[in-house]
Order: sequence, then C-alpha cells, then structure tokens
Amino acid sequence: MIISVKKIILLLFVLANTPAIAQKNIEDFKVVDEYVKSLGKLDTLNMGTITYIVTKKFQDSKDKARAIFDWIAYNISFDCKAAKKNGNEKNNAEDILKFRKATASGYAALFQDMCSVAKIRCLTVDGYFKNNIDQFTEKPDEFNHTWNVVQLGESSETWFYVDPTLGSGYTDDKVTIYTKDYNDAYFFADRTIFNYQHMPDNKAWLLGPGSKSTSNFFSMPLVKNAAYEFGVSNFLPNDGFIKINIKKAVSFSFKASNSAAIDIVALAIGEDKKKKIKTVDHTYNGGMVRFSYKFEEENSYPVTILINNKPVLGYLVEASE
Repeated sequence: MIISVKKIILLLFVLANTPAIAQKNIEDFKVVDEYVKSLGKLDTLNMGTITYIVTKKFQDSKDKARAIFDWIAYNISFDCKAAKKNGNEKNNAEDILKFRKATASGYAALFQDMCSVAKIRCLTVDGYFKNNIDQFTEKPDEFNHTWNVVQLGESSETWFYVDPTLGSGYTDDKVTIYTKDYNDAYFFADRTIFNYQHMPDNKAWLLGPGSKSTSNFFSMPLVKNAAYEFGVSNFLPNDGFIKINIKKAVSFSFKASNSAAIDIVALAIGEDKKKKIKTVDHTYNGGMVRFSYKFEEENSYPVTILINNKPVLGYLVEASE
C-alpha cells in the first residue's frame, strides 16, 4: 500500500515526547530483558536462528514473545526515508535484518514471523494511529499504521496488543529524525489506552471497548505515551478540538490509576518558541484529577496536559470573544 507524503506527515508512529515505561513490566520481565540485551545485534544471522537464540532460554510463551519484542525494539530502527517514499508498505524480513531498518508494517511483519518460528500465534493488524492535532479536522484517507495481536489462549482475555514500532522509539513531527528509545508500554499494552491511540480496519481486532467510528476516533484528544505511565483514561473534554469563549474557563478531568506518582499538573500552550508552560491547581478525588483553565488570548493553538512535565493528552483550542 502506497501513501502520499502528506499522509506520511501524519504518520501514526510520531509521538514526539519522552516515552513512558511501565514499572510493573520491567519487574515482570527483568530476566528476559537483560538476557536479550546481552545478546547484542546478532549480525549475519537469519531470522530463524535469531529467533532460536533469543527465545531458547524461556519456556513460557509470554516470555518468548517479550524476548522477540525486546530484540526488535533494541535492534531495528524506524526508516524515515522509506516511510516518506513508500508509506507503510511491508518490508521483508531479509531486508530488515540486513539494513536494521523498517516502516511500521515491516516491524509488525518481522514480529509476526519471529513469533511463528517460536510457535506463538500472532497476527498483524492494519489501521489508524492518531498522533497529530491536524487529524481532528482532517483524518488520513488511508490506513497509516500496522501493529500486532498475540494469542496465548482460547478466551478473548488471552489476546494482547503489541506495537513493536512504537516500542523501538519515536520521530519528530515531520518524520525526518528518529530517536531510538525502548518503550515496553507497547508490549501487552493497556487495552483502554491503546484503543485511544489505535483503531483497526477490522473491529474484530478491537480488544475491549473502542471508538464506534473513524470520525469518533479522530475527534478524541491525542493520547500520548506517558498516559500509560499514569494510567490515564476517561478524559474530559472528550473532543480534541475545543472552541471556547475567552471569558469562560474550560474544565478538564481524567482518571489516573497511578495518581500517587502525580506531583505537578500543567498545560503546555502553543508550540516551538511560543510555547508557554502553565502549572495549574488540581484536585484528586475518587480516582479523578480535575482542574480548570481560562484561555485569555484569542487564537488557535495546541494545548498539551502535562503530568510531572510528561505529555499525556493533546488538544487544539480555538479561543475567541
């Protein structure tokens, strides 16, 4: 599938903020993570051999899947040039291992192939990833991302999301600069938060509640990587594009399952050199964080909610008289 450069600019993959890492996952998979990291690049080896070496110490399928995720995230980089040239077109495993680069579909295909070698049932899922405030008003015409679903049992509760692309790092907004940064939040990811960010082309691959339509999906706020760290959900406003009167304050709220870790809540208003950080007074009650803010300047600008200086939710605010 070929996607235009314009659509690439809105690529799924971009989350230009410091990725959050779930502490629980680090502890659960510490042995796996350290072993895979110790293996290094495994240059010159084919996919089957790499898969065998990476997974041979582990009996549990979940540990094997984690080992595969780790090796890909540690050793494969996002190919910005290929993304702009070919969109989300699939890369073959041989080329990925040779050049150690891939687009999102290549990451997902490699993860699936390695899982198949390890006898783990895994599928690739095409769909949308929302990462840009422009998508509130202009959604991509075609699918712009690919991820994986892993099955470890018969019930729906034994199916899990994996996004090896976002697990490996992130790019800038223009998809020109890639930063390698391992992020295990995208291994067996929290379903609620994952579904805020991803929408499959086939709702059969929607694990748990999700958007009812593409329009609804793209109308919601941007959910950033750090949302996993703080367990952010149930946010208000639930429209990402906010039109407000400068005389009236906007009420914000969201559920945070990891509220004990929240020290500072702030808003980043504007972008680049014009960006201003405004710390806000917030309350926490019944699992909900609440605060309000009055936008006093007439303009349209991006607004990002920060927890401990980490971006969790993004809006586009249009303030007028």
